[in-house]
Amino acid sequence: MTRSNALYWAVTGIFCVLMVVSAVPDVMRVPQAVELVEHHLGYPPYFLQYIGVAKLLGAITILQPRFPRLKEWAFAGIAFDLISAMYSSAAVGDPVSQWAPITVGLVLLAAAYTLHHRRLAAA
Repeated sequence: MTRSNALYWAVTGIFCVLMVVSAVPDVMRVPQAVELVEHHLGYPPYFLQYIGVAKLLGAITILQPRFPRLKEWAFAGIAFDLISAMYSSAAVGDPVSQWAPITVGLVLLAAAYTLHHRRLAAA
C-alpha cells in the first residue's frame, strides 16, 4: 500500500467513523439528539431520523470502492450537512465553542475528498 493510499484510508476512515457516531443517535432518536435538533434548533420531528439515515448512507458510500459518481454525491451531501449544521447552530445564537468543532468534520471531509482525487489521478 502506498503512502498516499494509506493516508487516504486513515483520513477517510476517521471521517466516516465520526459520521456514523453522529448518525446513530439521530436514527435511534436519543433524547439529547431530539432536544438539540427539534427543540433547540427548531427542526421538525421527522428531520432527525432522515438526516441520520442520510449520514449513514453517505459514510457507507464513501467507504465503498465502486460507483464513483455516487461517491461524489455522497461527499457533496455530507458537505451540505456539515455546512448546514454549522449555520443552524450559529443562527440560533450558539457560541463559537459549540459550532466550531464542526469545522473538524469539514477539514476531514476536504482532506478525504482531495486524497480521493489524488488516488484517482495516480491510478
